[in-house]
Amino acid sequence: MATVQEKITQLKKIQGKIILGGGEKRIEKQHAKGKLTARERIDKLLDPGTFVELDQFVKHRCTNFGMEATVAPGEGVVTGYGTVDGRLVYVFAQDFTVIGGSLGEMHAAKIVKVQDLSLKMGAPLVGLNDSGGARIQEAVDALSGYGKIFYRNTQASGVIPQISVIMGPCAGGAVYSPALTDFVFMVKNTSQMFITGPQVIKSVTAEEVTAEELGGAMTHNATSGVAHFAAENDDDCMQKVRCLLSFLPSNNLEDAPIVATGDDPDRIEPGLNAIVPDNSNQPYDMLQVIRMIVDNGEYYEVHAHYAANIITCFARFDGQTVGIIANQPAVMAGCLDINASDKAARFIRFCDAFNIPLVNIVDVPGFLPGTGQEYGGIIRHGAKMLYAYSEATVPKITLITRKAYGGSYLAMCSQDLGADQVLAWPSAEIAVMGPAGAANIIFRGDPEVAAKTAQYVEEFATPYKAAERGFVDQVIEPSETRPRIITALSMLASKREERPAKKHGNIPL
Repeated sequence: MATVQEKITQLKKIQGKIILGGGEKRIEKQHAKGKLTARERIDKLLDPGTFVELDQFVKHRCTNFGMEATVAPGEGVVTGYGTVDGRLVYVFAQDFTVIGGSLGEMHAAKIVKVQDLSLKMGAPLVGLNDSGGARIQEAVDALSGYGKIFYRNTQASGVIPQISVIMGPCAGGAVYSPALTDFVFMVKNTSQMFITGPQVIKSVTAEEVTAEELGGAMTHNATSGVAHFAAENDDDCMQKVRCLLSFLPSNNLEDAPIVATGDDPDRIEPGLNAIVPDNSNQPYDMLQVIRMIVDNGEYYEVHAHYAANIITCFARFDGQTVGIIANQPAVMAGCLDINASDKAARFIRFCDAFNIPLVNIVDVPGFLPGTGQEYGGIIRHGAKMLYAYSEATVPKITLITRKAYGGSYLAMCSQDLGADQVLAWPSAEIAVMGPAGAANIIFRGDPEVAAKTAQYVEEFATPYKAAERGFVDQVIEPSETRPRIITALSMLASKREERPAKKHGNIPL
């Protein structure tokens, strides 16, 4: 009969083997690819010394195709919880050194357990994906495991923040769990996502493409929009995830943490008075406006490489997290198109789900014209923004810096779509369409068309017609923008707004 001390020694020995994962050689191979191990990644993500591992001793039950002789320490995934900036976070990290991080029945069961715990405790879940996909030997058991994970991703949506981090391969059915979560991070040159790999594509369509071209970090950040953030390496990625979490509440019943930023809420920015060019067709950088009004000029851009004609980012005003949606006049004149509409609508709905006020900065000439946009369904996609803003009950503040024309003005959260406060700079032009174009229609054939057009532009290329009818609450000097927004946020802190009882709406997907 073994003594207690011998049993403790045995425990340490078993744990030592499990912690080594696939062994020293496979760990070295992982490092040679520029990748950290699952445990190293968790250590970088969580506050030092806070990780508590769960289900360390779980084993697979497969006896097919020689699997009964295969040892898979930790079942190829490390799961547990810890803290980020002192707040509870659940995490799972697939271990590529153990059977390529492949997902089988018990691997999935470990992930499902932390999904269930994170939902019960109201804490964010971060999934670190590095896996060859389904464990073929486990067949339908592996498939069932994916289904259980997808189901829980959906149940947790809008209740807790879910963050997926792609840190190696993520192929086939495995891609759908990240796609169901709120934010997707990828690492340049070491992570790929695709439904079917390059070899299958070549055999079916004869297309030749590399894994990086097909599903690399920049492909999904800039072209497909599947990923929201691109990191330089594993270390950079974990720091970026920590930064994102600092802006978010732990769940949908809480507010985001207030951070003492030290920036004066009454700060005036004289430079804003000269930022909009006198020529209304000349571009300027909206990110510069954002930098000048938010706390310490700091913002965290979401989808920075995708649909750059619209900006979506988190920032703080007097320590309070807000979501900013802003047209970017420096790209495509700030027009709304299919991709920009999708990008903005999803960000709006995330912020609304997690009690994050919305600040909308408007300089939009219209929806992008063309057959490509019409055939691609710009009507349906643009309607997503209208739907998302109308559905949102968080405080909504709209600032119009220059152009606000037609349906695109409505789509950027006009008062009629529920903006609680609408501010406008004197340079704002709020109209059904560009005033020069409108004058050409109104005065067509009039011998004094030039003079009347100039008069029309002088009168209607302003914020005052909208302000006369109460569609603009305040016309403000640009330099005063920061304190005016902070005052509005403070006033709106007690906002309570209900929507009609229903199972759910039918967003135009």
